[in-house]
Amino acid sequence: MMRFLLDYQRVAVVVLHLALVGFSNYLAVWLRFDGSIPPRELTIAFQMMPWLLVLRGAIFIPFRLYGGLWRYTGIWDLRNILAAVASSSLLFYVLVRWVFGLAIYPRSVFIIDSILLVFFVGGIRLLKRLPPRLPRVKARKRVLVFGAGDAGEMIVRDMQRYPDHEPIGFVDDDRSKLGQRIHGVRVLGTRHDLAEIIAREKPDEVLVAVPRADPEVIRDVVKALQPFKVPITTLPSLREIVDGKVALHQVRSLSIEDLLARAPVGLEMSGVRELIAGKRVMVTGAGGSIGSELCRQIAAYAPAALILFERYENGLYAVLNDLTDPKPGCPIFPIIGDVTDDRRLTSTISEHRPQIIFHAAAHKHVPLMEANICEAIKNNVTGTRMLAEAAVRYEVERMVLISTDKAVNPTSVMGASKRVSELLLQSLSEQSRTKFVTVRFGNVLGSNGSVVPRFIEQIKAGGPVTVTHPDIRRYFMMIPEAVILVLQAAAVGTAGETFVLDMGEQIKVVDLARNLIRLSGFVPDEEIAIAFVGLRPGEKLYEEVTGAGESVEHSSVEKIFRVKADRNIVPTLLSYQVHELEQAAIRGDGPEVTQQLAEIVPTFQPCGVPPLELANNRRTRRRPIVVRRRFPDQAGFEYIQVVTDRRTLEARDRRATPRGGRRVSDVPPAAIMALPTRESKQVSVG
Repeated sequence: MMRFLLDYQRVAVVVLHLALVGFSNYLAVWLRFDGSIPPRELTIAFQMMPWLLVLRGAIFIPFRLYGGLWRYTGIWDLRNILAAVASSSLLFYVLVRWVFGLAIYPRSVFIIDSILLVFFVGGIRLLKRLPPRLPRVKARKRVLVFGAGDAGEMIVRDMQRYPDHEPIGFVDDDRSKLGQRIHGVRVLGTRHDLAEIIAREKPDEVLVAVPRADPEVIRDVVKALQPFKVPITTLPSLREIVDGKVALHQVRSLSIEDLLARAPVGLEMSGVRELIAGKRVMVTGAGGSIGSELCRQIAAYAPAALILFERYENGLYAVLNDLTDPKPGCPIFPIIGDVTDDRRLTSTISEHRPQIIFHAAAHKHVPLMEANICEAIKNNVTGTRMLAEAAVRYEVERMVLISTDKAVNPTSVMGASKRVSELLLQSLSEQSRTKFVTVRFGNVLGSNGSVVPRFIEQIKAGGPVTVTHPDIRRYFMMIPEAVILVLQAAAVGTAGETFVLDMGEQIKVVDLARNLIRLSGFVPDEEIAIAFVGLRPGEKLYEEVTGAGESVEHSSVEKIFRVKADRNIVPTLLSYQVHELEQAAIRGDGPEVTQQLAEIVPTFQPCGVPPLELANNRRTRRRPIVVRRRFPDQAGFEYIQVVTDRRTLEARDRRATPRGGRRVSDVPPAAIMALPTRESKQVSVG
């Protein structure tokens, strides 16, 4: 039955085209003689009509005028119509003039007939597309399109094929387009006119049709639409468009991710592939937000093995399923363990011998770490030190520390502990073959503990949405984009380098909250309230990417900057300081931990400790002196002696050192920082 209907349809199409050929020819003759055709010319026209029908009917076949879906008629179809009509008219002219010798047949009829036939054959195809463009009384959605570029043109053209969307106008920042029309749809104004246009036109939907739009532009659009309860949709971003074409079925609701900075399109990943392919890679904190995404992206580059090190079994189970549900491209080893468990850490590295380690395990919640100071040190400092020392011991090629912008001029224990971790790795890089690289970035959207999930929960509950301060700002990135740049930085980094990611501009958290409310379909401050609850312990109003004595320079990868520090690290002194810090954490002495952090990180301003009191504590603490002594009978072996009393040092210098030992060098006074110690210590650094 279906075959019969298709054959019937083809016959109908052929008959329709032949009818248009005959009608066009008669109309051309009628127009030539102004509606009064002489009998002889009329007779000749009818005599030649069958020849014309056969000729054009045959010529139309190779040009495929009887096939195709007319609703998708375009330039390709018009080209075929023109070619078919022109070639058949030329052959008909040869037949009439040279074969039949009918010089009386008017030459102008050939031209008029050709023009009319192109109009008729093309017109019947356009009729299929014409009805949706006619005024509709019951259009379901009146759509205002932001962006009168190529994407806007394509989406409006697609809308006009369907009865449930009616484009009512364009908005575009290019003032030269104002008042112009695209497919009959007028450009009504610019972004700054949005509020007035919305109030006047009352659209049912605003469609952002700018795949290349900067996130700041999208945020401005959302901000302008905050007073109006109108849905906001968008098209896929440039990275999601495969063939450069967009269509109505690709339209989706605008999401919070569209408002944030993205990694640049078309980053060259050959360096990352060369770094990871065929290597054994270990990720600590593999079950966390950053760690799990690291595992997913690393697995795509075919490592020889992927070791997932995580202490939280549910997180490890989830990422393991993500990696093994599709056929894994490499062996995967899930290890339950804690970075502060030296034996477990050592046995894992000894067994699997990773060549690259990504260290993402850390305590990161600022207010919680203010309430649990010692635990922050145990995990963030001791864990990092143990992992780094194991990496040196087992000759790991590269270790990458995931740090934070909160480590810059920290006001929280969490930030200060991450800064100590950075210093530890920089110190070890000068003493080992392992390349230690640090990467700093800000808040990642949707991570565990991020404000966004919290805001969404509060919106679902009807509000209010709680923000700490009206002026608080933060850097935000999406997890996949942040991890892409982390891998890029790991590939280009050399020993001891610190990198910071270009995260765009800092965003006011209150603006983020308003945007989330707006994207959830509510009007901020009217339907969902926003409440300010005050800064939490350890929080700053804004974050920084470089600290005192640091500067940034461009790296070889877009959106990644290299941090250059002026501070010279004295490894032996830092080792001693960290030892004292860890001992204070083990004893559970929170105030002592805070003071020790302030000594190691001079820019640290701990929460609840006035700067004057902190400075007084630093001045009253005894300053140690670090002395290096070399003993001839232990070739190449040094002892670092830390003493807290200069008189003790002078007395020891007056005494003969064992076997004629001599004082080699002192640490420069500028590099010596106060330490909370009451005894002399000797540390072997051979």
